[in-house]
Amino acid sequence: MRADLPPASFQTRVRVDDPGLENPFEWRSTTTQELCAGRRIVIFAVPAAFSPTCSDEHLPGFEALYDDIRAQGIDEIYCLAVNDAFVMFRWGKALGIEKVQLIPDGNADFTRKMGMLVEYTADGMGLRSWRYAMVVTDGQIECLLSEPGFDDNAPDAPMEASDAGSVLFWLKENPRH
Repeated sequence: MRADLPPASFQTRVRVDDPGLENPFEWRSTTTQELCAGRRIVIFAVPAAFSPTCSDEHLPGFEALYDDIRAQGIDEIYCLAVNDAFVMFRWGKALGIEKVQLIPDGNADFTRKMGMLVEYTADGMGLRSWRYAMVVTDGQIECLLSEPGFDDNAPDAPMEASDAGSVLFWLKENPRH
């Protein structure tokens, strides 16, 4: 699969090196172009920060296999969720995430453009991302590993195709030349 990564902006909070500030963070916009220009990256998307499967398995799995995945020619690994920057920051801190970078897609712009926006309204969670992972090289999607059963209000959010082990397996089976 070769397709362009859709353009989108993500509103993030970054630490400012100013000890005089009470809240040493500022808003910064980051684009898909900035994330992947001239680089080979992995982006995996989860339905919700702090949800059981996302917190117990999906994100920790990528954190645990971070170095192994990077050894396959990956420059960075990003976790995306339809949550705001504050939630993503606290989620990463709560799980002790130090390697995987968290991306807030608070308005679901990127998720919608990817065609991965689904309703979780039956659970009171609104619009969310379907669970998937992809390998992207310089803005081109090489591989998209999407979970089966894509649908609004799906009875579950499986994690059998987009986990860290599946991404690592794909990378080993498809080495960069």
